Amino acid sequence: MNLRLHAAIFDLDGTLVETLPDIHAVLAELLVEEGIAVPDRERVRRMIGDGARMLVVRALQAAGRASGEEDEIDRLHRRFVELYERHPCRYSAPFPGAVECLRHLRERGVRLGVCTNKPQRASEQLLDALGLAPYFSVVIGGDRAVRRKPDPEHPRAVLAALGENARHGLMIGDSRNDLLAARAAGLPCVLVRHGYGPDPADALGADRVIDDLSELPPLLSAGALDSAAGEPYEPGGEGA
Repeated sequence: MNLRLHAAIFDLDGTLVETLPDIHAVLAELLVEEGIAVPDRERVRRMIGDGARMLVVRALQAAGRASGEEDEIDRLHRRFVELYERHPCRYSAPFPGAVECLRHLRERGVRLGVCTNKPQRASEQLLDALGLAPYFSVVIGGDRAVRRKPDPEHPRAVLAALGENARHGLMIGDSRNDLLAARAAGLPCVLVRHGYGPDPADALGADRVIDDLSELPPLLSAGALDSAAGEPYEPGGEGA
């Protein structure tokens, strides 16, 4: 029996959308308000992936400041989210090949979801602003998930909301958190090289690593993930 790929779960920041320019701009606005040194953009690239609160903590550490009291971190986190939700998409754009990949999968009946540690409202705003929202049946952000990535319950929640299971699913991301969540959830995982976080995608041990999402449809059609999934790829049934 052939595997019918029913569900593809995408990370957002660093995988589908180049959000670093907006994240850096908002973080800089917050830190300037607080009189704290602003890390450069490439340093911030390596800080992204564990949610907005951890980004704030890492920015404080990068400026040589202790993380501070929990109340202070909570305050700065709330302020970051407030600022980001005002301007989630001034400079962000889909990565090359992203829209074409989503279109290809949807046309072949694969249901699509987003599994991101980004806050829910900001995720939805970003997808709406970029015209990507219609491709996705489910979006679960880090503040809506009961337990967020790298916990496997996060992608499992997306699968459940799509009405699918890991046997017919695939995770696409850019980071160690995506890979760990996928592995624990029983999903094959493809990583893109243009993502965020401290670890190069090639060093993480994903089933496949690609330069950009334009490579995913031919990878699937060629059966390159058969060894990971255990059965050959075949598109699913009716689209969402």
